[in-house]
Amino acid sequence: MIPKEVRLIDEKGKQIGIFSYDEASRIAQERGLGLVEITKKTTPPIYKFGDSGKLRYKKEKEYRKKRLQERKTAPKSIRIGFNEGEHDLETKVKRTERFLEEGKTVTVEMKLRGRQKAHFDLARKKINDFLAKIQIEYKIIQLLKRVPRGLITVLKK
Repeated sequence: MIPKEVRLIDEKGKQIGIFSYDEASRIAQERGLGLVEITKKTTPPIYKFGDSGKLRYKKEKEYRKKRLQERKTAPKSIRIGFNEGEHDLETKVKRTERFLEEGKTVTVEMKLRGRQKAHFDLARKKINDFLAKIQIEYKIIQLLKRVPRGLITVLKK
């Protein structure tokens, strides 16, 4: 739906004024540009001189950059088993250290099943031993906490 009047902004971002849609499109053609709708929410809607393909490309590029940033800061999870072997723990310690060096938040969790839930003190000791093996400096964001299915703690460098 084409509006009767539009608020017009030039390619440098300066407001020109309010024109009829036909007048605005004529001015845009004289400049060799098109009209790009910025927002419909205001009265009158805001239009800008420019190339719609270029504007779409710029927005898409910003979106991709934002998604990549989200992926970089996503928390990593390390799951420790109740009956985990010593060598397996050392491997997970190395992986945890690598994640912390990269600046990621690490969630360390231990799931307890069945009768393991009766030995909560042993599970807590196992996680504390795991945390003691981590060589690099880190901060505990969330203290060791009991959740319905086990234990969880969150670390960050």
